[in-house]
Amino acid sequence: MNNNITYNESVPSKKKKIIVLGSGPNRIGQGIEFDYCCVHGLMAIKECGMEAIMINCNPETVSTDFDIADKLYFEPVFWEHIWEIIELEKPYGVIVQLGGQTALKLAKKLHEKGIRIIGTSYDNMDIAEDRGRFSDMLKELGIPYPRYGTAHDADEAIEIAHHVGYPVLVRPSYVLGGQRMRIVLNDEELENGVLSLLKHLPGNKILIDQFLDRCQEAEIDAIFDGNTFHVMGVMEHIEPAGIHSGDSNAVLPQFNLSPLIVQTMEEYAEKIARALQIKGLINIQFAIKNGEVYVIEANPRASRTTPFIAKAYQIPYLNVATKVMLGEAKLKDFTFEKKLKGFAIKEPVFSFNKFPGVNKELGPEMKSTGEAIRFIKDLRDPYFRQLYRERSMHLSK
Repeated sequence: MNNNITYNESVPSKKKKIIVLGSGPNRIGQGIEFDYCCVHGLMAIKECGMEAIMINCNPETVSTDFDIADKLYFEPVFWEHIWEIIELEKPYGVIVQLGGQTALKLAKKLHEKGIRIIGTSYDNMDIAEDRGRFSDMLKELGIPYPRYGTAHDADEAIEIAHHVGYPVLVRPSYVLGGQRMRIVLNDEELENGVLSLLKHLPGNKILIDQFLDRCQEAEIDAIFDGNTFHVMGVMEHIEPAGIHSGDSNAVLPQFNLSPLIVQTMEEYAEKIARALQIKGLINIQFAIKNGEVYVIEANPRASRTTPFIAKAYQIPYLNVATKVMLGEAKLKDFTFEKKLKGFAIKEPVFSFNKFPGVNKELGPEMKSTGEAIRFIKDLRDPYFRQLYRERSMHLSK
């Protein structure tokens, strides 16, 4: 008997197939929020009459329930596994916008193999992901952004920091959850930070950004179909810029931004979506200082706040966005009635009690392990007032 024989129990159908890539195991920067996105994406695919195929390896997610997708591959979200499935199933295309950064980082391999990426093209997603290319695009659009430079070693980084001016934010490109991002104040801290980055992430470009201290941070989640731009939500962070967005309490809708600031944010967001030729979802983060709006970054995918907005406003935004990606619908086909009374607050969830040795101080590297949603009637709510008081104390230090 030959014990090396393997059996394949998957029988491909002749239907038009769409593969959705999940986010893999739960970990910091890649939480359960993206499972919500995948589930609603799968439901939209089935509503469009196509076969929905899910690839994910997390047993604690709804997307891996046997009755959600038409076909589930309970496999690691690694290229080798995905390529074998693609060769067998021969899908019409693959959706990478719903599985967070894990799925998005596989877009390059799919592009190189000639596999159709549903929604925004690989090159346009890469512009948003590559901090250098993205800043160049913002410059062409006339959109303010923090001064920056790209370095490959410590000497280059120090030279750029002298040009940009301390403090600076040091970060590698293409990372998850702000991994190894640091705010540094002088040459010695910068040199140590760069050497640590190159040790743990060899070959990665180092981005040196001007750090906008003591300013407000806000973000927009939106959908673009190539013609119509729709803002799903404008969120204002209670914590000041410098705290990772995943660790911030975000208030929906904004509560302390002037109409002019909000209008400027929305105009910049639409400019970016059009320049990147987004088809589907985009998340854009802003810093506001002295009345000036700066764009920090753009994520050409579902963000961890997309489910938060959909639940707060009671609008099936992920269903809509998936149908837009597939080309099965346009935004003009839908009506959006936002049903939120008062405000919704995205609360980060931390697990410091399980990791007592971890530094609890918040910064640009994400530390929360999830999020919750809290509804308040108005800004007199004691919970909100306490959060805002803590923010004021932080800024006064």
